Amino acid sequence: MHRGNTKVMPDYIGKEGKNMFVAVINGSPNPEGNTNRLLKEAFDLLEGAGVETVYMQLSEIMSGLKVPFCVACSNPCRGSCYAGTSLARAFDLLRRADGIIMGSPVYFSTVSAQLKAFWDKTRLLRKEKALLNVVGGALTVGAARFGGQETTLRAMHDMMLCQGMTVVGDGYWENDSGHQGPCAVRPSEDDMNGINRARILARRVLEVAGATMSLRLHRLSARE
Repeated sequence: MHRGNTKVMPDYIGKEGKNMFVAVINGSPNPEGNTNRLLKEAFDLLEGAGVETVYMQLSEIMSGLKVPFCVACSNPCRGSCYAGTSLARAFDLLRRADGIIMGSPVYFSTVSAQLKAFWDKTRLLRKEKALLNVVGGALTVGAARFGGQETTLRAMHDMMLCQGMTVVGDGYWENDSGHQGPCAVRPSEDDMNGINRARILARRVLEVAGATMSLRLHRLSARE
């Protein structure tokens, strides 16, 4: 996990003084692949805005687990299967998040195994309502222009909605990240439409996260 800028601009400080924090999650098994290229555009925009950021490479986080997928070993979930691991540390960061931007390549019209396994392990976060009202956005890259990108985005949106997150997609004409989010075709470094929409998605997440900061502060107060 790469920790980004810790300097926060006044525009992204909440009414109660809480600094804005956004997690960027790469669900691709390839750390330097096409999905990474788009996510780094979003990540760089966040850092340029002075927002505190973290970049999570799921293939690295999940590889250290004895059982990298959920088998519902306890119900309700106690998180015992990943206690003391990098996954537990990643979840601790998500508990602080105001926004989450995640990306996945298209695998058979849906998300990667790494991203699905990661999200299946968030059962304890759901029990805690830890991601309630956190703002989420998603992006994806396919092998063809019409290669299953929108169904992959929908899968990520469903994952976030199940946590009670606030999902962003389309925006104003000049602030349009795509109906569901950025959909690119590989090689993503040549897809300027996808690159521009990844930047817009990051701005949309910041815009909505800034406007809903009080909801998350209320959630934190309720948990305490």
